[in-house]
Amino acid sequence: MSAAQHVVQTAAGQFGAAELPRPTWGDFPAQWQLDLPALALVAVLGGLYGWGVLRLRRRGEPWPVARTAAFAVLGLGTIVVATMSALAVYDTVLFWPAAVQNVLLDLVAPLGLALGDPLSLALRALPERTAGPVRRAMTGRAVRILAFPLVSSVLVLASELCVYFTPYFETALRDGALHQLMYLQLLLAGSLFVLPLLTKEELLPSWCGHPVRAALVFLDGLIDAVPGIVVMTSGSVIAGSWYTRHAPQWAPDLHADQQLGGGAMVTLAELVGVPLLMVVFVQWVRAERAGTAALDRRLDAELVPAPAAPGPGPAPDPGTEEPELVRPWWESDGGVIGERMRRQRP
Repeated sequence: MSAAQHVVQTAAGQFGAAELPRPTWGDFPAQWQLDLPALALVAVLGGLYGWGVLRLRRRGEPWPVARTAAFAVLGLGTIVVATMSALAVYDTVLFWPAAVQNVLLDLVAPLGLALGDPLSLALRALPERTAGPVRRAMTGRAVRILAFPLVSSVLVLASELCVYFTPYFETALRDGALHQLMYLQLLLAGSLFVLPLLTKEELLPSWCGHPVRAALVFLDGLIDAVPGIVVMTSGSVIAGSWYTRHAPQWAPDLHADQQLGGGAMVTLAELVGVPLLMVVFVQWVRAERAGTAALDRRLDAELVPAPAAPGPGPAPDPGTEEPELVRPWWESDGGVIGERMRRQRP
């Protein structure tokens, strides 16, 4: 029997928790267990997303392959890894796999789902009679308040602190249904912050432009590190009574295990913050380029040829002489900019 088969059978209840083998770099990636609720969620999300992409293609409308890959690999793939890989096999006997699980569901998976832009896909793929109510629901007052970055950041922080510093986490280790609910809570809390920033601008106030979003993402990166720091430096052992009873003989000291988990939380939180900030900056640059292009088109439309003033001498050849242009809008609008430009004219 291979180590992977042994672990899967252990997770199914045929062996005691203390018989789990010590995880090694070679065996750890090969150990998996089935999580039916998580698999159902991944199947539903992936099926709906695939239906939307297929519907757009049938109408001849393109949808970026990169967005589909981000949604499937980084989004849904992270959910699978967090709930069915060796992290899920060992989360009931070691704290650090559970901590990594929670960070993946809270930060990494929402980033992947948001990069897939599922909200825009849904609004484009759904029939108009269905897309209208969905759009109104997404832009409702309650959703806008919850999705505001400062509010959602506090919700993410409160969610993680509630998990680790109340009986919630230890109870979830005993109750499988509550454990699944905790997974869903972390995923929704993280998505509530990332989705408005990267997808639907309608969920944010009009003054929340790209510079403000970049500042909010930077601030959120600092906030996301708080739970890991608190876990790593806490003097009390989280779910200590549970892990004392279920830790294998080869397990490290409970405090060392918790410090390892807290360090992993801080590291992953900061690693996720960097690409998220980069995505916001890329969107910022694209928005500036689009604004500049629109302004250029407006100026080209306003700089129309003006008729030449009559004067002595032979009439100019219309095919060789360039016509005089009317003054642009910034010299004729009567404002401060126009006055300054008029003074600078020779």
